[in-house]
This record gives sequence, C-alpha cells and structure tokens, in this order.
Amino acid sequence: MVKSVTFARPQNFDLDLIFDCGQSFRFVKSSDNSYSGIAYGRAVDFIQEDDRITIVGADNCDFENIWKRYLALDLDYSALRGEILSSRPDDEVLKSAMEYGSGIRLLRQEKWETLCSFIISQNNNIPRIRSLVEALSCRYGDRIEAYSVGEFYSFPSAERVAEIGIDKLRELKVGFRAPYIHDAATKVASGEIDLEALDDLSTDELLSALMSIKGVGLKVASCVALFAYGRLDCFPIDVWVKRVLDKYYPDGFDHTALPNTAGLVQQYLFYYERFRQ
Repeated sequence: MVKSVTFARPQNFDLDLIFDCGQSFRFVKSSDNSYSGIAYGRAVDFIQEDDRITIVGADNCDFENIWKRYLALDLDYSALRGEILSSRPDDEVLKSAMEYGSGIRLLRQEKWETLCSFIISQNNNIPRIRSLVEALSCRYGDRIEAYSVGEFYSFPSAERVAEIGIDKLRELKVGFRAPYIHDAATKVASGEIDLEALDDLSTDELLSALMSIKGVGLKVASCVALFAYGRLDCFPIDVWVKRVLDKYYPDGFDHTALPNTAGLVQQYLFYYERFRQ
C-alpha cells in the first residue's frame, strides 16, 4: 500500500516556485505536475492542488519529523513578508519581486548535500548543476525504493566522495570543482569540519568555518548557511543578484538592515530578475 500524507496548502506556498528558484537540485516536475525527487535519503512525490499538498511516500511520522521542517511549514511567512514590507515600505522593486515570487519558501536541506551542490554551482547554470548532482548520485549514491516511475539514488556520503578521489570526480565532468568537492568531503569525513556542530555557531563563525574549505568563498558559504542552516540573515550575491543590485539599487542595498528576512529577500530578487525574463 502506498503511504501518503496530505495537509492544507498554506499561504505563500507554490511548488513551482519552491523547486525552480535555484535552491534545490533534486526534484523534477513530472507530466502530471507533481514533483518527484530525493531529500534526506527518501524518495517522495509532492502533489499540489488548489487547497492542499500531498506527499506520496511519507506518513504522518515522516511529515512531523522531516517534511514539516524541510518545507519551512513551521515559519509564518505572512509575518516574514509583513516584516519585509514594513522595513522597506517605499521599495517598489521589492514589492514587485515579492508579488512575482510570492510562493517561494526557503527549504531546509541536508547540510552535506547542500555544501557539495553549491560547490558544484560555481560558474554553472541550474540545468547543468542538476545534471552534475544527479550524475554524482547515480554513480556513487545508493538506490532508493520509490513509488514513482524511474530510478532514484541518494546523494553519496562525504566518506564515499572522499574515498573515490579527485580523478573519479573529474570523470563526472565537474571540472575545476573536483579538488574543491574532494577537500570538502575529506574535511567532513575526517571530522575536521563537523557540519552538525556548526549549527551552534553564530552566522559569522559558520561562514568562516565553511570558507576554510578549499574553493568555498562567501557566496557558496552564504548559500549553504541559508539553504541548509536556515540563516535568514544571509544574503548570497551571485551574478543575478549583483545584476539586480546594480540595476535597481545603484546607491546600495543594506541587507544587514533585514536580519530576519535578508535571505528571503535575496530569493525574491533573484527569482524576479532571473525568471521573469
């Protein structure tokens, strides 16, 4: 019997925006408009209807222990959006971006997978990132039983990636990122960097620890802090966000004035500029 769990679709929640805004690379839209993929070693399908969301491949226990936090259902997005608007009441660009991307939610993803994925993201586009993450998983991850058609593989552990070495990573066409991925895997596998223990650090300390990994700069570290650690004070600046800031905020944009919502603002601006075109 296929297990599933259904819950009321909250405000400001749209699967198309959540999985298409550049924060996650393992979920793919199917012909029936559901999203199938892997997170936390589990294969699930997310189905969105007008007033409800169904997760196929999960039960109530899974929902409470994994998916509620993963989907940020424990955060009041109406309050977060209200805080943004009250902080920048005259910012018409941001208002337009918030309306355009109103269904975005910031997922809370697995730490190791997020770190590795955003190392791969350097100087890359989203389809290519998806392809490389999937290739790494299919080659070195474990096959997972799923209710969907097709094969699903978990993201390989840091220990497994450290073991395969730089040359095998290069065979996957990750290019110059191979030694960066391997250094991250080696540091995590050895315990030199304890990704779980980093939860206890301040955001500045967290970013500093992540940037001790070869090839991890402020942008990648900020993405990991935002998408895996839920640090909403982080504001990753990639080529698209820089373009937004140069275009609409030539006099500067002080994201530090948004300590509780900067990361969400970044996603609104990124999605607005990247996908509206």
